[in-house]
Amino acid sequence: MITSERIFADQTQGAILHGLHWTASAIELLGVLVIVGGVVTATAFALREMGQGAFVDAFRSYRANLGRGILLGLEFLIAADIIGMVAIVPSFDRLGILAVIIAIRTFLSFSLQIEIEGRLPWQRRKPAADEADGAEL
Repeated sequence: MITSERIFADQTQGAILHGLHWTASAIELLGVLVIVGGVVTATAFALREMGQGAFVDAFRSYRANLGRGILLGLEFLIAADIIGMVAIVPSFDRLGILAVIIAIRTFLSFSLQIEIEGRLPWQRRKPAADEADGAEL
């Protein structure tokens, strides 16, 4: 017989919510660490290139590497937001806030992708032979 009883006891439900909260916090911390690590790594590579006298290349690679670190960190932060806002305490208000946060972060990710690659994400890359020919010009 099917009844409308709770599937989990209050204590079990509280433990699950507590675990989801800590999981979201851990993923959020990982996202921040990825961004900080990206900044440190990009700076180290840029300083090394500048030490070799390649200032223009150092600037370009610094921006690209910095953007990659931020882009990866944003992906972790979005995942943490999804877990934190929808799985833990779902409500229409929280879902609306999540939608706005994801829209902003998606716009940032899209902008960073264009900045790093120099093309729209859905455009194909040039074949390697064409890139080599363009480099010789």
